Amino acid sequence: MSTSITRTRALGALAIGAVAVGVLAGCSGGGAGGSGSTDAAGGTYTFWDPYPQYDASSDWAKVIDKCAADAGVTVERTGFDTSDLTSKALLAGQQGDSPDILLIDNPAVSTLVEAGIVTATDENGLQVGDVAENILGASVVDGKTYGVPIGANTLALYYNPTVLSAAGVDPSSIKDWSSLNSAIEKVVASGKKGITFSGIGTEEGSFQFLPWFWGAGADLTQLDSSQAASAVQLWTDWVKKGWAPNSVINNTQTTSWQEFQTGDFGFAENGTWQKAGAAKAGYEVMPIPAAKGGAAPAPTGGEFLTLPVQKDSARYATSSKIVECLTSTANVVDTDNTLNYIAATPEAQKAQLAKDSTLEPWIEAVGAAKARTGDNLGVKYPVISEQLWTAVQNSLTGAQSPQDALKAAQQAASSK
Repeated sequence: MSTSITRTRALGALAIGAVAVGVLAGCSGGGAGGSGSTDAAGGTYTFWDPYPQYDASSDWAKVIDKCAADAGVTVERTGFDTSDLTSKALLAGQQGDSPDILLIDNPAVSTLVEAGIVTATDENGLQVGDVAENILGASVVDGKTYGVPIGANTLALYYNPTVLSAAGVDPSSIKDWSSLNSAIEKVVASGKKGITFSGIGTEEGSFQFLPWFWGAGADLTQLDSSQAASAVQLWTDWVKKGWAPNSVINNTQTTSWQEFQTGDFGFAENGTWQKAGAAKAGYEVMPIPAAKGGAAPAPTGGEFLTLPVQKDSARYATSSKIVECLTSTANVVDTDNTLNYIAATPEAQKAQLAKDSTLEPWIEAVGAAKARTGDNLGVKYPVISEQLWTAVQNSLTGAQSPQDALKAAQQAASSK
């Protein structure tokens, strides 16, 4: 899919689905040929990222500027909302005006690959040999790798030690679903609320459900398996018993976190991005348990640095230098970690842990995590995800049983 004709055909089919892939977390920018010198050894390089909240004075912008200076060039950076970035990247690719470097939410990588927008690492010189395999998986399509992760975040189970202590719950006793259910029941019996999470009918809902889905042993290629039904039943039972509030049906990850911050809950499922606030509040964290024990595979979050197709392929060498600098252990660990990510390489993770021992449960969670588009699902994932969150919604609201909801989901996913 390297020709412009193929890219144009793919764009029409993918542009709508691409926008739906984003999970969380500007003005228009020009491509490589539209700003600065065309001299690959100098001039201006364009960089698009999903961080409009970081202005030119931010630590993130300063790191980019430093890496650009080290490469002997200037970087013109533009931050877009996550929900807009994929569609803008697709349009720019169609017009032959892509940025030199594109930092994109990891499930969108396969969408851009399918559209022929980004180059493979064996073509552009990006080095991925040290990246943990489970993190790298989001950028692997048909055996080829198309990007380098800036880092990873994922989900875990936060808990309020004061609430658990008053309920007589020892956090170290929570090893599997059975022991977690026992702990939640004790918390509710003590007069507090059990657990909150995001079950909203969007990608956020799928993102939060996947640790329980995968932790049951289910597979995204078979939504109606007995393992999948047990995961939906788990969440549904929590709501039916009053262990989780009805608000989880519409909760985003932000609103569920706000519920947890009231101090009334024993547990909350949420991500790495809340760890600083959680530490200040005295909350602690553990990996989400799998049904039969151990850490459940949670989905990897975070973005990948990719190099879009350029008319002048000589530009890839300088772009690669900038990416190598941004993903270096020094910039991920030793300088301020503006993005609050767990590093993507085992070496850098060890360095992070040596610097901050409270990262241990997060490094464990990231180690067990897996890519949503892994197993070569690629652009099939958004379709599957939509049917999965629909099934969860239908069960949580009582519209269907878990089994019936998942049967309908599998039929719908197979027909698309």
